[in-house]
Amino acid sequence: MARRLGITGGIGSGKTTVCRIFRVLGVPVFVADVAARRLMNNDPAIRSEMNKIAGKDLYEGGELDRRELARLIFNEPDMLQKVNASVHPAVLREFEAWSSVIDAPYVIMEAAILFEARADRLVDRVISISAPVEERISRVMGRSEISREEVLERINNQMEDNEREEQSYYVINNADNEMIIPEILKIHDDMLRLAAKER
Repeated sequence: MARRLGITGGIGSGKTTVCRIFRVLGVPVFVADVAARRLMNNDPAIRSEMNKIAGKDLYEGGELDRRELARLIFNEPDMLQKVNASVHPAVLREFEAWSSVIDAPYVIMEAAILFEARADRLVDRVISISAPVEERISRVMGRSEISREEVLERINNQMEDNEREEQSYYVINNADNEMIIPEILKIHDDMLRLAAKER
């Protein structure tokens, strides 16, 4: 079976960019957020659970009203916990099934809340991506129609960078002036060596 590498980091840290480089190197990437979004839209049990947690219909337009859900949960830690408890196990089951049939030396799971979802138990090593807060805010505001306050609120609701880094095998500083490709190539070689030991 393929070795597994987890990639995590806060909002705007640059996880997508890092994963894009790994994809160019031929590494299959499972994006937990994409899987979660699909499950929240299509899985009848999860849809019904989302409405129960919210106390209202979040699917009036046919798909999950993500903005409304975000508005409801970001100031309600209990509600956020319930949403996560409903979605995370299904996402992790999908990752397990997906990674068990991939023919590659190693695969990647990209998840913003990898440690919080306890997904680190499913991977061999973890990379934590960090970046200065101001750069993260401008990146998110540049790609989404959300305010500075909303970005800060999301950052404050996530695990601190140093807490993530302490639990990670690798750390990449993705500040705008940093060269990240050499770091990624080093990690890629390292993971290939780890996978070769297994074979």
